[in-house]
Amino acid sequence: MLASRTFRRALLPGARCASSFSVGDHPYALAAALGGAGKKRGFVVTDPGSGAVVASDPCLDPLAAFLRDGAACPDYLRHEGLFFEVGARSGALCGAFLWNTARGAAGGGIRMIPYNSIQTYVVDGLRLATGMGRKSALTGLWHGGGKGVIAQPDGERHLTDAAFRRSIFEDYGDFVTGLRGCYVAAEDSGVHVADMDVVFSRCRFTTCISPELGGSGNPSVPTAAGVAMGMEGAVHFQEQQAAAAAGAGAAAPSARPLEGKSIAVQGVGNVGRPLIGFLLEAGAARVVGADISEAHVALAQAEHAAAIADGRVALRVSAAGDDSILAEDVDIVSPCAWGGVINPTTAPTIRAGVVCGAANAQLLDPADDCGLTARGVLYVPDFAANPMGIVNCANEAYGRVGALGTTEDPMIADRLGRDYEFSVYNSALKVLRLAAAEGISTAEAANSLADELCTRTHPIFGHRSQEIMDSLVAGDWAEGPL
Repeated sequence: MLASRTFRRALLPGARCASSFSVGDHPYALAAALGGAGKKRGFVVTDPGSGAVVASDPCLDPLAAFLRDGAACPDYLRHEGLFFEVGARSGALCGAFLWNTARGAAGGGIRMIPYNSIQTYVVDGLRLATGMGRKSALTGLWHGGGKGVIAQPDGERHLTDAAFRRSIFEDYGDFVTGLRGCYVAAEDSGVHVADMDVVFSRCRFTTCISPELGGSGNPSVPTAAGVAMGMEGAVHFQEQQAAAAAGAGAAAPSARPLEGKSIAVQGVGNVGRPLIGFLLEAGAARVVGADISEAHVALAQAEHAAAIADGRVALRVSAAGDDSILAEDVDIVSPCAWGGVINPTTAPTIRAGVVCGAANAQLLDPADDCGLTARGVLYVPDFAANPMGIVNCANEAYGRVGALGTTEDPMIADRLGRDYEFSVYNSALKVLRLAAAEGISTAEAANSLADELCTRTHPIFGHRSQEIMDSLVAGDWAEGPL
């Protein structure tokens, strides 16, 4: 393979690393290591021929060693490539993580949040890239798994200095342009549509840009609509189980399965706030929400003032790290804030019969649902419940049917309905049915379904992203820009 030839060249005798790091160091130690080697770019990739994990330069060997250690890094699942660049304007550490691109170019949002170590930075990228690949496959998109991760600079300058913030996203746009289309960027935590417009000013491999520029804008509202449909699928499955237990045969799906239900929403920001509206429209009797942001709660209170007044909605500000909203005495809990909230501490406190939310990587350990299945709690895995954001923007280059913000486009309408094979509703049902039939957790069932779909090669552009990565590795990508 082309990659193997480049690996031999990169590791010629005499190569040395002027600055080293451990994965426990601050993420910017990785940037310093690249700088110490006289480089602005670097990669760690999986050789598609041998399966070996190799780095572009010895200065990245500690990261390659971490990925090779299955016990230390179980989240490495033969990811095809991890690419890094230190922004020429901002000095920001820009990363792109690519996993399994057989179905097409890696697609996924850019995330910019604080990380306290290289390990947390890399593990987040690995997990999210895998989740995006599985999410796209489960919803029928011809995309692979990708994630962009910017290590948020220390301090508040990225919030207070508009010119500096713009320079970060100009740098990221240049970085994605340099990857030649093997990764297509979208919007994620810490990034806004205005930031995506800046990325777009430097890069054509960009989605979630402003409608004024031909994009689909903020994907949060369709994401929320999809989560509500995932809940409907889970409630329908509950109805089927109850009917079977009573010997009543197959239960027809309710027209309004969320009618009269009580739901707790963790996080009332960009997704949680519109989700409350969809739940009220679906007939939910009571919605309680919490967020660590006073601003998010204030916006949600203003938007849902009438429902608060009549007692259907109650909102509160919670302290950082307070997950007590998950223990509410409700029918459904919906994690819509941050990952890792389903863990040995929180899982035993969950009293709801269904867990279905928008947050990525909800399980602290992707392989362990902490007893939810054993207790009969129906957990709809995040990537089965929250795909509508990527559906909304994944195919922006192919145009849009109907007005923005409507369901006139069949790509949107089909996935928010009950008839299309890959709708959110049907994905939730397929996962829950497989888990029950096989006696496995819903996380295992979802992974199994998605991973089989991920083996199906794009009918035209299958493996093209791997070919692009091979060309980057075989060329001089890692030698520039200086």
